[in-house]
Amino acid sequence: MSRRVVRQSKFRHVFGQAAKADQAYEDIRVSKVTWDSAFCAVNPKFLAIIVEAGGGGAFIVLPLAKTGRVDKNYPLVTGHTGPVLDIDWCPHNDNVIASASDDTTVMVWQIPDYTPVRNITEPVITLEGHSKRVGILSWHPTARNVLLSAGGDNVIIVWNVGTGEVLLSLDDIHPDVIHSVCWNSNGSLLATTCKDKTLRIIDPRKSQVVANNFEEPVALQEMDTSNGVLLPFYDPDSSIVYLCGKGDSSIRYFEITEEPPFVHYLNTFSSKEPQRGMGFMPKRGLDVSKCEIARFYKLHERKCEPIVMTVPRKSDLFQDDLYPDTPGPEPALEADEWLSGQDADPVLISLKEGYVPPKHRELRVTKRNILDVRPPASPRRSQSASETPLSQQHTLETLLEEIKALRERVQAQEERITALENMLCEVVDGTD
Repeated sequence: MSRRVVRQSKFRHVFGQAAKADQAYEDIRVSKVTWDSAFCAVNPKFLAIIVEAGGGGAFIVLPLAKTGRVDKNYPLVTGHTGPVLDIDWCPHNDNVIASASDDTTVMVWQIPDYTPVRNITEPVITLEGHSKRVGILSWHPTARNVLLSAGGDNVIIVWNVGTGEVLLSLDDIHPDVIHSVCWNSNGSLLATTCKDKTLRIIDPRKSQVVANNFEEPVALQEMDTSNGVLLPFYDPDSSIVYLCGKGDSSIRYFEITEEPPFVHYLNTFSSKEPQRGMGFMPKRGLDVSKCEIARFYKLHERKCEPIVMTVPRKSDLFQDDLYPDTPGPEPALEADEWLSGQDADPVLISLKEGYVPPKHRELRVTKRNILDVRPPASPRRSQSASETPLSQQHTLETLLEEIKALRERVQAQEERITALENMLCEVVDGTD
């Protein structure tokens, strides 16, 4: 008799399990906007969810430990004049999150470690450059303060958040609406999908498409996802891809290998209620003592439910084979180094002792001095006797002196605010 050979893999028995009821986040008014983003972003400190908001756009940010019922008056992050369409946490600063909106802007926010008493309404910086709604955000995986946005104008913009400047604008590559954008592991290339049914691999610094219209797929998998869009999440440490159908009620997961048939179905986690969005925890935020290899945050209509993926193991020891060194919070490059052509792999950390998020780190934005930029020429007008060159010179000097004094006052106030926030963080840390 022939005997079927079973493929060997430590991930064959990965199983998913919903968290207990008291570990969910209840009474959250999840946004009803019909958009294809995940509506949820999570990191080792915070859970962020796009919510319903009258008169503009908003999202809520909760400390991971704040499970249970969320007070209806819990402060929101609100500043957009249109619905928020996408949010993404900075991989190099757990207190910084970006939001994209129907109002054509991108905003970058600093989230304090303590719970604010009022809505957060002032972003660290507002990025303006798109002419239509902005629906896609993605931070660069290895370069500090580099953020990508894509909008309904079919344009991809790469920003330096630390200065507010546009590093790159890719405006002649996509003839139609961009559906998704993803960096490769070192941030040297982009993969995009577009309404024209074309997958493109792009070198952003050369503004060139280096591959598209792939002839034959490596593997083909039929998916039954009703009519919803698929939200894919890939874990390079385990080579597992998770597919979550928006409007579907299941998570299917597959292992990717280098040998044919390349894609191996592992299992499906199913639940009763469909998901309206999904968050995916970075590997450094998982509980390695429980052999947790992935954690999702599933959005329902009025709550968010964690779903844990676990490899069953009997030993309580650290499982080296499940947890290779993984990307940590330190960037490998500065923005200008990446723009000049340098590439660097992520800075890795070990999870053997578990991961403790660093304390609050300030995002500092250094804009170019507006006085260094020559103002546009204004229309000539007749010069009265009172507007002699000498009096104009005197007025200009006075204005410059006032600007300098105001700038020094603003700087002093910013330093005072930072000192008070640091004191507050120390008090909060001391009471934890």
